[in-house]
Amino acid sequence: MFTIGDFAQLGRVSVRMLRHYDALGLLRPAHVDPASGYRYYQAAQLSRLNRIIALKDLGFTLQQVAAILDERVSAEELHGMVRLRRAELAQRIAADTARLLRVEARLRTIEREGRMSTEEVLVKRVAPVRVAELSAVAASYETEDVGPVIQPLYHELCARLERAGVAITGPGVAYYEPAEDGTVVVHAGMQVAVEPQEDYDFAVVDLPEIGTAATVVHRGPMEEVGPTFQALAHWVEENGHRAVGLAREVYLDCPPDEARWVTELQMAVTPA
Repeated sequence: MFTIGDFAQLGRVSVRMLRHYDALGLLRPAHVDPASGYRYYQAAQLSRLNRIIALKDLGFTLQQVAAILDERVSAEELHGMVRLRRAELAQRIAADTARLLRVEARLRTIEREGRMSTEEVLVKRVAPVRVAELSAVAASYETEDVGPVIQPLYHELCARLERAGVAITGPGVAYYEPAEDGTVVVHAGMQVAVEPQEDYDFAVVDLPEIGTAATVVHRGPMEEVGPTFQALAHWVEENGHRAVGLAREVYLDCPPDEARWVTELQMAVTPA
């Protein structure tokens, strides 16, 4: 048998932790000297200790650990729990990372408020354009909801166009249709010069012209489009117009480095 100090060293835990587990009934000593009260442990108890530590590190409460151990969890089942927990933690890290990036982008928007001149807004007629498109629904028009929807759409659309042998004739065009429940239908399109066909696994549609469009060029990733939209909003208001629907996005240049993206925002406007 081992003293509590030796057992703690072998199990790589503190003596205080072993006493705590004893008090909770999680890991009783194999023997307690009736005269001195000293606790003694057996090597076989390291197996239970390892399970306690593993389950605790997986995020289970000690009460839950006790219940799981009472069901005699096997090493294989513990491995399954670890794999599941790893996936959950990876998702949480990815979500937290994305949230931090959104906060940083919003802070940059705040820092740049008023710096982008409304003189960069150009009013023009936007000609009709034919696009091949795929569509899906986003929870809202917010960047964090649109991004995860529109990016896979474009990857899939380009793959389908290639399989169909359809050439892309111009930059991508995205447009959005809000629904009454707050969701948004996201349309990811690429300009083409083909007629619609039933055997295509994508839609071919003609986007109508915009007679009067307030347009502005955004440079950089779409996660940082906030200041550009703000400049566009100020121009619309200052010039006595109102927006008609959500802006189209025309991806003029999309190199691998998103910091070098060039996107034109096209907002249909009418006199207020």
